[in-house]
Amino acid sequence: MKGRVFFKLSLNIILLEVFLLALCFHESCCTQLDHLTGPVLMDKRRDAFMPEISPSGSPQPFIPMLAPSPLIPFTNTTTPKLSGLCKLNFTAAKSLLSTTSVDCWSAFAPFLANVICCPQLEATLAIIIGQSSKETNVLALNGTLAKFCLSDIEQILVGQGANFNVTQICSTHALNLTQNSCPVIDVNEFENTVDTSKLLAACAEIDSVKECCNQICQGAILEAATRIALKASELLSIDGPHVLPEHSTTINDCRSIVHRWLASKLDPPLAKHVLRVLSNCNVNKVCPLNFPDMKHVAKGCGHGISNQTACCSAMGSYVSHLQKQSFITNLQALDCAASLGTKLRKSNITKDVYSLCHISLKDFSLQVGTQEAGCLLPSLPSDATLDPTSGISFLCDLNDNIAAPWPTTSQVQASSCNKTIKIPALPAATSAQSGLYNYDVMLFLLIASLMVPLMLL
Repeated sequence: MKGRVFFKLSLNIILLEVFLLALCFHESCCTQLDHLTGPVLMDKRRDAFMPEISPSGSPQPFIPMLAPSPLIPFTNTTTPKLSGLCKLNFTAAKSLLSTTSVDCWSAFAPFLANVICCPQLEATLAIIIGQSSKETNVLALNGTLAKFCLSDIEQILVGQGANFNVTQICSTHALNLTQNSCPVIDVNEFENTVDTSKLLAACAEIDSVKECCNQICQGAILEAATRIALKASELLSIDGPHVLPEHSTTINDCRSIVHRWLASKLDPPLAKHVLRVLSNCNVNKVCPLNFPDMKHVAKGCGHGISNQTACCSAMGSYVSHLQKQSFITNLQALDCAASLGTKLRKSNITKDVYSLCHISLKDFSLQVGTQEAGCLLPSLPSDATLDPTSGISFLCDLNDNIAAPWPTTSQVQASSCNKTIKIPALPAATSAQSGLYNYDVMLFLLIASLMVPLMLL
């Protein structure tokens, strides 16, 4: 019987190999890295990976400082330089900010952005502003304050270990803290316009598993957002709540205001849970992967698949490129399988190459472990955790082999509410794995972080 598996890659081995590889690559091999692109090498600023200045003011030797101590590799924090102009209460949100910094941790942030980091950052911003509205009586910041506050929040997160590019990774801008086009930000006006009792009743007891399909809380939020969006045009008494399209810019902006009001009425942990569930409902609807050109697959698998070996080799090569993009949830993998299958059908591939080549849902996510097993994150909200000595951990499913469904028509038909495909919201105990370190990814990230400053010397 299989038991719960825990996978921890020895950081000492990685650091030793990185150190040796760094010495090998310097000058003689740097040009081989010029072609590397993507989130790993987004930052090429000279000071991004430079050693810290000692109290005496003299820089420490560069090479020995490249790798953190194996005993405390993940606990280096810095004091943030705040503007002093943002009036948000960061002390009250200390725990929330700490969780966000771990969820958006350094090199992992681009790979966890879609599922863990960015939803948590979005929830954190809503809760901080919502809680501050108890004193300010407004549910948004003006443009000037928004810039200072977002900068301060980013400084705090980076000081605790988050990726220094976290707001860019999550496409978060100062405008996200303002009212944008929503006409109502005053708390009293909001409560006089919206059925707040109905809103709280729908969202305070949110069902993590069923909400994405029954949309109890989402429906109440849409109704509230629509009512305040219509406030400006004074159409409430004429046409009711269906005048504006559900996904209009104004209603989307007003959704943010509703989220902040909810965050002001719920305890921060509960508010975080509600907002993360709502985020995951949206996250799980869309495949976040980019599909490169598939001419090679079409050539190997098209026209009835004359050579199965060639076809599956082409499919394996193609899928291996998808596996390098990010960690995704099991429901996202379902969407990705359907999207890729539809594209393959349009490329004159009519046979089920998923079954033929044994492609499963976990083959669409980033690979981990010594056996290159795909890590599917749970469809329910989850956070990364930080162990001061062993590093970042997050839960993923390695052993539940759910076959990728081949589309029966040219249309994408996968749905997160499709009851015919049994996908667990959380991995079973026999297939869960935590303390994840993808050897290839970690080694690549560390080498990349070392080579950037070396190439700039």
